[in-house]
Amino acid sequence: MPVLRSFLSVLALLSCAPTWSHEFWLQSTSYSPRLQAEVDLSVHVGEYYVGELVGVTATHAASVRVLSSTGTQDLASRIPTGSMLPSLRLSFAKSGTHMVTYDSHPSQVVLSADKFHAYLHDEGLDAVIRQREAAGTAASAGRERFRRNAKILLRAGDRSDSVSLAAAGQRLEILALADPLIGFAGDRFRFQLRFEGKALAGALVKAWHKKDGQTTVIRSTSDALGHVTFDLPFAGPWLLNTVHMLRTTDAPDVDWDSFWSSLTFEVKARVTTR
Repeated sequence: MPVLRSFLSVLALLSCAPTWSHEFWLQSTSYSPRLQAEVDLSVHVGEYYVGELVGVTATHAASVRVLSSTGTQDLASRIPTGSMLPSLRLSFAKSGTHMVTYDSHPSQVVLSADKFHAYLHDEGLDAVIRQREAAGTAASAGRERFRRNAKILLRAGDRSDSVSLAAAGQRLEILALADPLIGFAGDRFRFQLRFEGKALAGALVKAWHKKDGQTTVIRSTSDALGHVTFDLPFAGPWLLNTVHMLRTTDAPDVDWDSFWSSLTFEVKARVTTR
């Protein structure tokens, strides 16, 4: 089972990255760790797959879990309430897929009308722009409450299994429809978006890859069944992210609820023989 330890690093290493930055994801020092080998799992926030380190604290993390073929382990009780961890240190005794999930508490932000409009357009939320225009509030600041759902797939002992396809029960979730850990660069990868357990259609999903200072982004929109497909051309870690937004009904100081989801995994290089 995973073992969690705090680093000796001081809190000064932690970034004060703006909480409204777009992408939010989990990152590992190894996506295919050897059995019993330790890996450091960190939380990042930023844009264009360039992120800053976010401290892990109970103030922000509502749930942190590890799903594997042996069951689910809840790590939330090991996260400090009065301080932060730069990273989570994990190790795995059993080979197979280990899915780590992170769900945040809600946070609020107010953005100027122009910044809010630009971010809505960038995330494929033009329906919200039209709602604001119809309501005569397009020139008003965007008062938003947001929640983060992130997960990462790790292949312990160089083996994956059906845990890659498991639903973690996150509010907004990107599910793999075929095990991405056995795919190769150049293959087609299939996923489904679900919001509150139901297929989410019409949502923009971005797939990000970064290597040697070059960033690649591929965009796809979910169909009526919530399905999206990506032809991922490069080996290495890939980040998928999406956002869904609804009008708020239970808070007088908030107009919109947004739900963010990300999935990180590593694609293998195809081995060619002569």
